[in-house]
Amino acid sequence: MGSSAASAAVIEVDERSFQAQVLERSRSVPVVVDFWAPWCGPCRVLGPILEKLAKESNGAWVLAKINVDNNQRLAQMFRVQGIPAVKAFRDGKLADQFEGALPESQVRAWLNRLLPAEQNDPLAAARELEDRAPDEAAARYRLALGQNPDDHDALLGVGRLLVQQGEAEGAEALKQVPANSPHYAAAQGWLALAEFFGEARNSKPDALAAQVAAQPGDIDARYKLAALQARNRRYDDAIEQLLAIVGRNRAFREDGARKMLLALFAVLGDQHPLVAPARRKLANLLF
Repeated sequence: MGSSAASAAVIEVDERSFQAQVLERSRSVPVVVDFWAPWCGPCRVLGPILEKLAKESNGAWVLAKINVDNNQRLAQMFRVQGIPAVKAFRDGKLADQFEGALPESQVRAWLNRLLPAEQNDPLAAARELEDRAPDEAAARYRLALGQNPDDHDALLGVGRLLVQQGEAEGAEALKQVPANSPHYAAAQGWLALAEFFGEARNSKPDALAAQVAAQPGDIDARYKLAALQARNRRYDDAIEQLLAIVGRNRAFREDGARKMLLALFAVLGDQHPLVAPARRKLANLLF
């Protein structure tokens, strides 16, 4: 599951893309910048080491390559006196740096000082990133799986993120959560929702909302709207639509609305403030 993360581990950056690809990106994941040039012998020694370690990290950090011959203003801005010059950015600011072709062991030690949280607890980093940077969160979950392929927390985490993005890889991760895991119910809930989210494919939220408002009895449109809302984490709105379907026609899609409500309850968990009131409303409709 690390191929997509590895492909984005090393990027080429120039003066036009530096703001977005280095400074802004470093607010969600550390970016290590390698100032180099094709004619530089030590650069040809250090470059492959950095690229190897970046790919091994499975998204814990990103390597940005800057050719100083083509980007002299950036080299001047960051006072690059000699190359290779390596500078690490976090939260939009320069965090650490070194110059020269260090051996791999010293580069690893430098990275470990730079990335203690990501290296020691990728799960904590992933959870913190889920809402604001889901792609980076998925990379952290992959890092955790690289360390322990049987990590059920990481399987559930990467699975639910990729399911929300419509990626088939998400369902494959969720299927690996075993029945004896405390995360099994949530994994099964997300698998059910994966099919549900497919109902929202190619749908426009405003058009669906307008259709439901104009024709409240259009249960198919209401179901698709609920799928779209759930995929976009508007769980309260999705629950409202699904409850309305149960009240109007429980047999729709072979009791599909009730089943999707149960799936949402499973993924949100009993402690979520939406779950208990929604369970009571569902019980009133059924009994």
